[in-house]
Amino acid sequence: MQHKPKALFFDVFGTLTDWHSSISQALSARLTPLYGALDYGAMATSWRGRYQPSMEPIRQGDRSFVPLDQLHQENLKHVILAHGLPDLDDNLCRELAMAWRYLTPWPDVVAGLDALRQSFLLAPVSNGNVALMVVLARHAGFHFDMILGAEMAQNYKPMPDVYLRSAALIGLLPEECMMVAAHNDDLQAASALGLKTAFFPRLREYGPNQQTDLCAQGNYDLVADDLLDLAQQLLV
Repeated sequence: MQHKPKALFFDVFGTLTDWHSSISQALSARLTPLYGALDYGAMATSWRGRYQPSMEPIRQGDRSFVPLDQLHQENLKHVILAHGLPDLDDNLCRELAMAWRYLTPWPDVVAGLDALRQSFLLAPVSNGNVALMVVLARHAGFHFDMILGAEMAQNYKPMPDVYLRSAALIGLLPEECMMVAAHNDDLQAASALGLKTAFFPRLREYGPNQQTDLCAQGNYDLVADDLLDLAQQLLV
């Protein structure tokens, strides 16, 4: 790469962390005593399925910004009712929403981030709120230099202000930053604003039946196998 970025921005849910396995396990552990043996993997997928739709009123200006922790609680209530199950106690709902703060990283991530931190500023540019990201980073062993993203912009990706505000907060131009993600829509939005982009697939983000983001679908600056491979490409 002729002009390397100064900062690397990371998507977190799916790109750095295995949310599907983590959330499936959390749901099973807490809800099996209440509801019995269910397909908690499918429930995790349904919960994640409400992620983007729940943000859309905020993106459109029809709802004031609320943090992702709150959306997770609201969305879980909908999912439980959609499965025909009795409503959750509010305290248990909040507890389960906190499971998104304790996701397991993919095996290549901690070593990949540590290698990249030698040469680049590292920050999540996630739809997760700051409190969520701080706890998750400490839990997973992610050594970020700062927390950026949705809460700073009071909006949700892929709205332009999330990316642009993140760059501005660290005093960089968009082209001095690289968005790293396993999601094509995230990278396409960042690329349109002038950020550099890097893709690698997470073929089991949604479990064994993954159907989206199986390969790069854009003219990205770098395409890698995983974060360690990306680090090798960037550090040459």
